[in-house]
Order: sequence, then C-alpha cells, then structure tokens
Amino acid sequence: MGDEQKVARFSLETGKVIELQNIDCFIGMDNFPDKHFDVVVTSPPYNLGVSYDSYDDTIPREEYLKWLKEVALKIKQKMKDEGSLFLNIGSSPTNPWGPFDVAVQLKDHFKLQNVLHWIKSIYIESDSYGDNIAINVGHYKPINSDRFLNQNHEHIFHFTKSGDVQLDRLALGVPYKDNGNSHRWKNGSNGKRCRGDCWYVPYKTICSRDKDRPHPATFPVGIAENCIMLHGLKDDTTVLDPFMGIGSTSLACAKLGVSCVGFEIDRGYFETNVQLLESEANCKLLGGVEGDSNSS
Repeated sequence: MGDEQKVARFSLETGKVIELQNIDCFIGMDNFPDKHFDVVVTSPPYNLGVSYDSYDDTIPREEYLKWLKEVALKIKQKMKDEGSLFLNIGSSPTNPWGPFDVAVQLKDHFKLQNVLHWIKSIYIESDSYGDNIAINVGHYKPINSDRFLNQNHEHIFHFTKSGDVQLDRLALGVPYKDNGNSHRWKNGSNGKRCRGDCWYVPYKTICSRDKDRPHPATFPVGIAENCIMLHGLKDDTTVLDPFMGIGSTSLACAKLGVSCVGFEIDRGYFETNVQLLESEANCKLLGGVEGDSNSS
C-alpha cells in the first residue's frame, strides 16, 4: 500500500472541488480531457540544486530544459484556448539565465503575454515622496558575496496560446496616488488603476521550516491568488497546478472558491497539502484519502 497512488478530494462551500493526486503530472494530466483547464499556476523545480525530499534537482541542464518543455506542451494540450499559464521560475546568482532559458524553450509554442515580477523584499528611501518615511519590508535570503546582490525578486511568466487573452486587470486594482488622475482614464471612474507587473508579496513569517513550511521552494498563496484573479474568475473556472508542492495554489483556490486539480509526486508534500487544506482552509475531505490504508 505504501507505493499506491493517493487521491484526496475536498468540497468547498461554493460546491466546487479541489482534487489532489500523488502522481507524476504527465500521468495525471492524461486523465483529463484536452482543453479542460482555464488557468495553470505552477512553480516547477528550478534545476538549481534545491534539496527536495524526492526529486533530483541537479539533473543535466539540457535534460531539464527538454523535460520542462515536454511538461509545457502537455499543459498547452490540456489548457483551454483562452487559458493562461502562469509559470514561476527562480534563479541563482551563478545561474541568472535560468528563467530565460525556460522561457525560450516555450517561445515556439506559447505567446509570452506578460512578464511579472514577484517582489519579495524592497526598500524605499525616506525622501522618495517627501514624506520622510522609509519603507523596508519583506524577506530575502542574504547572499554572502562581494560579486552578487541579494535576490529580492523572481519572475512569473504569463503564457497564453494566442497572446490576446483578455484579463481582469482591475481585479488586482490599486488606488491612484493622486485621485485627480482617475478622471484622465477611461476605466478610472472607480478610483482604481491596474496594479502593473510588479507584485510585492512577502512570505508568511514562520518559526520553523520543518514544521511551518516543509518545502524548500514554495511561493506564497497570494501569488497564486493574484494570478487566478488576474485571469478572471467565472463560475466554472478550473485551475491546474502540475507541481503542487505543499499546496499554495490549492489554498488560493479554496479561498477563492474555485475548482482545482493538483499533482505532486512527493508523498510527504502531498500529505502536508492535505493537512493544510483541512487546518488552514477548513476544507471538507470527501471520503478520506483514496489509497490510504487508514481510509474507510
């Protein structure tokens, strides 16, 4: 029973279902019809030597890029023609080309409609707006080097099939700094403007990685939530995350009340995702975890 595939399904108050599968994403995606998913939000392994529990993140670079391209082509097959793929890829000081290498692999198969910047930490000088208040917020991993800067952001590539997918830009709208500017723009009557392509979304503060965030490369729930809202919410929106990890995308879907399917090959991460949906999102597990010897 230890190697048996596990499946967990959760019901939401909206009547939608979150389905998690402890399975390779290629196998999992083939269990769904083509053009099924509206939004794909995911953060695959970066190939930077990250210490995952099961996955080897040190495979040869060309092998990694070929594999990730095959994953992207399968996603394209399963994504609706008007769908969106939000792909988060990080880099390292010694491999700054990593995200761009991945983007180039997809160039012949997707349109790169937007490039978003996930800002993890930022400092704004006190005299920037004449208010004498400095802003120093967020979290980052310090780099002890005389050559490299601390890395305070990551890329999120927004791929679509056509390049002309309409977005709900004001779903993430922010107030105008000067309300007088709102009258200058066609869509400014509600006092909000497009947030733009830089998103400050900090990590949730934790005390222990092993206990609070037992995964070495997660992205905040807020990132997934922003991506889904930007694409646009409909009653039948269905979200996919082929590399679910411990469940940022599933937790975002639970918060937004939309359907979600996630695949994760690591048993421990899958089980943590199940626990987080029950404890943090108050989702109702339907019939126990399939493949679990303790399930009825």
